[in-house]
Amino acid sequence: MMDNKTFVMVDGSYYMFRAYHGMPELTNGKGEPTGAIFGVINMVRKLINEYQPDYLAVIFDAKGKTFRNDLYAEYKAHRPPMPDDLVCQIAPIHDLIRALGIPLLMIDNVEADDVIGTLATQASEQGLKTYISSGDKDLAQLVDDHINLVNTMSNVVLDRDGVVEKYGVPPSSIIDYLALMGDSSDNVPGIPKVGPKTAVKWLAQYESLEEIVRHADDIKGKVGESLRANLEQLALSKELVTLKLDVDLEFKPNELVQTPPDKDLLREAYSHWQFRSWLSDLDKNDSQPQTRIQSEQSPTKSRQEETVDTPVPAQENDQGKNRKIILNIKTTDKQEYETILTLSDLDRCLEKLKQSELVAVDTETTSLDYMEAQIVGLSFSTEPGEAAYVPVAHDYEGAPEQLSRDLVLEKLRPLLEDADKPKLGQNLKYDKNVLANYGINLTGIAHDSMLQSYVLDSTAIRHDLVSLALKYLQRTTTHYEDVAGKGSKQIPFNQVSIEQASYYAAEDADITLQLHQNLWSELQKNKKLLQVYETLEIPLLSVLSQVERNGVMVDADMLAQQSQELESRMAELEQQAHDLAKQVFNIGSPKQIQKILYEDMQLPILAKTPKGQPSTAESVLQELAQDYDLPRLILDYRGLSKLKTTYTDKLPGQISATTGRVHTSYHQAVASTGRLSSSDPNLQNIPIRTVEGRRIRQAFIAPPNCVLLAADYSQIELRIMAHLSQDQGLLEAFSQNEDVHKKTAAEVFATKLDKVSNDQRRAAKAINFGLIYGMSPFGLAKQLGIARSEAKEYVERYFEHYPDVKNYMEITREQAREKGYVETVFGRRLYLPEINARNAARRQYAERTAINAPMQGTAADIIKRAMIDIQACLNKDHPDIKLIMQVHDELVFEIPENKVSLLEPEIRNIMTRAAELSVPLLVDIGTGNNWDSAH
Repeated sequence: MMDNKTFVMVDGSYYMFRAYHGMPELTNGKGEPTGAIFGVINMVRKLINEYQPDYLAVIFDAKGKTFRNDLYAEYKAHRPPMPDDLVCQIAPIHDLIRALGIPLLMIDNVEADDVIGTLATQASEQGLKTYISSGDKDLAQLVDDHINLVNTMSNVVLDRDGVVEKYGVPPSSIIDYLALMGDSSDNVPGIPKVGPKTAVKWLAQYESLEEIVRHADDIKGKVGESLRANLEQLALSKELVTLKLDVDLEFKPNELVQTPPDKDLLREAYSHWQFRSWLSDLDKNDSQPQTRIQSEQSPTKSRQEETVDTPVPAQENDQGKNRKIILNIKTTDKQEYETILTLSDLDRCLEKLKQSELVAVDTETTSLDYMEAQIVGLSFSTEPGEAAYVPVAHDYEGAPEQLSRDLVLEKLRPLLEDADKPKLGQNLKYDKNVLANYGINLTGIAHDSMLQSYVLDSTAIRHDLVSLALKYLQRTTTHYEDVAGKGSKQIPFNQVSIEQASYYAAEDADITLQLHQNLWSELQKNKKLLQVYETLEIPLLSVLSQVERNGVMVDADMLAQQSQELESRMAELEQQAHDLAKQVFNIGSPKQIQKILYEDMQLPILAKTPKGQPSTAESVLQELAQDYDLPRLILDYRGLSKLKTTYTDKLPGQISATTGRVHTSYHQAVASTGRLSSSDPNLQNIPIRTVEGRRIRQAFIAPPNCVLLAADYSQIELRIMAHLSQDQGLLEAFSQNEDVHKKTAAEVFATKLDKVSNDQRRAAKAINFGLIYGMSPFGLAKQLGIARSEAKEYVERYFEHYPDVKNYMEITREQAREKGYVETVFGRRLYLPEINARNAARRQYAERTAINAPMQGTAADIIKRAMIDIQACLNKDHPDIKLIMQVHDELVFEIPENKVSLLEPEIRNIMTRAAELSVPLLVDIGTGNNWDSAH
């Protein structure tokens, strides 16, 4: 008997699917999926670290059918095929498990559960304490005095009592419980209409499946009828859910031991899949496999495992030496997170910061609105695993006395404003704006981990701290919701206990520093990307902060009037829609629209939803609107409704009480091509081609004695196409400042330049821009409302006159397929993970992106260069002039009326010199007392 020995079995198949569906879409630098690989290995390492088992095995389902398919041909027959991006991760998972020295089992003709059941039964007989790590309810039938279930995702361990608490029945009744309910995922029949509650109720009353069958006539209602109608299949269901406990195995539990890892294989694999933290562990540890990693605990549980020196009340002489809180969380790496509550500790911390080469900075605040946010605390890190949190405004009942915010900020001001002291942050623009609320100008911004990740690979993942820590450090970090709660129960950060807040805030600074160390080393390997990061994104951070804080004035009264007018127009459209439909309906209800269009009016069904219903999506309605009035009215209504709710209703409420202006947030790390996006409000989506959209722009106004100046790059993406393709026709047109759309129209429609009509020019414009966005003849036909054959002819004529454009497109597609990415003129890289996808639609989308991204990305880089140079000029010579908006290829300034003639040529000069292309850059400039009149 081996009562003191432990045996751990991992349900590898469950782990794999759980990791695939639960992890973000992680990839390595080659675009290969890694989420399931990381998730499985991470959970296995965590489990080994926690249980330190004497015997260990990871069990997977083998390929092919099992004995259950012989019993019931429909068993698991309805399961969809495994996704391609999971299939390709199976072999790497197996290889890594073997390289870690862990026994890996796959037995033909049975499922992993049967192997687990057989080994667990043998282990129980030997007296081994056995832990089965899985979330599969079928395995609950194995639980006894020696066998427990472990869910590594939730840290829940199920013994006998735990099974009863979770399922309502003891382990001995689990088979009957499962047989009654059936299993739709495995296609086990069960009894229709019987769910967990009914199964538990019947088993409590009759104790076994056999007794339930015997008393089937006593069970009333429809569920009783269902039972009696399906009695014959109960025996089959029971056999399907009963685990086979006598699988013929060539080994016993006590033979399954972990062997020393193959470090060469692990090093090669970790390098390939870019598991940098694990690779670092290998290099640091020469003896045992590194399996100790940070446990995934909720902050509440972590606090129970902390060592916390209880703070004593503050003394006037600052002698409360026990007031320092040290959080010694149990993790692999050394972690010392300190809470600063005394002046002496702050001075000591500040001295350390002054002596450090790089300081990671993070602020904790009361709001995501940078103009309204108040600082609750600040955290700093200068060494991995070490960080300090300085709380200044936690004001919940019983909170320890803290240093005053004004005192702390004045102490920190020299450091924060020292341009020679390099700073690091995660989305540091936000912190810069928040500090500006207190008159502190954060300078010396050297690095931003969010921007480093974005420049390295804009498409791989989201660039928030949680996602980056998972991808690059293999760390599961504390979420804001973990300490502040969720939804309506979420509390502001100033109400979070200092113990919890300290760990959360300090971890943010620590992880940011660790991310920087990983990402910076990667950036330095690519000079082009390094230049994009150092000369574009980092300096732009401070420019955007200034633009955001400048804000823009809006006329709230004008917007209110526009809201009323939009509401009246929407009411008219709604009435017209009701008249056409010959009934009253909710014009905002897709379900009612679906019924009216497709059932009542019998309009053609052009597309269906994933559930097989006729689609009412905007693209479908646009196509229907070409032939039918009702879809057009619905689209018009939707457009006006969106303008009203997004802008005319909402903008007045976004005016800052402090500045009287609207302050948007610009996002550097969202659009994959490098373009900026904005939110609250989204300035990029205000339409310019509709009367209503232009009227909203009229509400963006200049203050007295000033005007708005709008400077817009003219046809910049076409000019970039000319530069990239070196097509002589395009180069000549732009060099001679010809109307390129008119020139294209003359060539495509085979007419003289002076005979080109306005409609022909509009069509040529659609062709010019459509093709650089990868538009097909089908798409062009749809946009121009012409036959596909006619559109195909236009495209062919276009490429006859611009052959090098076609060559560029073909070469770009081929290079993208070979490299997996495309680049802008300045070296910004856009990865295309689906450029070689089997799915034609995905592959074709990636090909269109490959063609357009270099142009759109280069345009984004050019306007960023212009913004940086213009803001430097304004800061130096024209501090009274404000850059207030960036929208697509346009910059908007607020300028005193008497300075327009001075600044207009200077702005144009800087913008046209932002890039040296084979064709000149052209900038259109206009002025007016509102945005619409200036554009």
